[in-house]
Amino acid sequence: QVQLVESGGGLVQPGSSLRLTCTASGNFYSIYSMGWYRQAPGQERELVAIMSMLLAGETNYGESVEGRFTISKDNAENTVYLQANSLEPDDTATYYCKADVRESKMSWSSTNYWGPGTQVIVSS
Repeated sequence: QVQLVESGGGLVQPGSSLRLTCTASGNFYSIYSMGWYRQAPGQERELVAIMSMLLAGETNYGESVEGRFTISKDNAENTVYLQANSLEPDDTATYYCKADVRESKMSWSSTNYWGPGTQVIVSS
């Protein structure tokens, strides 16, 4: 079983910055990728940013955040960070961490795990 713990959300003013953190723990062999999705009330969950935990430089950003948000990682700590700059009211959402986890050395298959979410509210 894998647990994801998110932190760093909050209420901020437009133009401000936040840093979200997600750490994976539990019993697993490795993590293929970790990233962030978000869901605003009444809307579908969308990709924010995701990165490979195995390969350097393999990242993917949602169109609405590219150039403003940056994802980074600490492999030793099984942690990803999301630096969110120039926040806008449209960034208001619950941000969920996702990890694609290889649970056993005996199999290449993986399982997606989700964190409980951290709320970000951008408002003046």
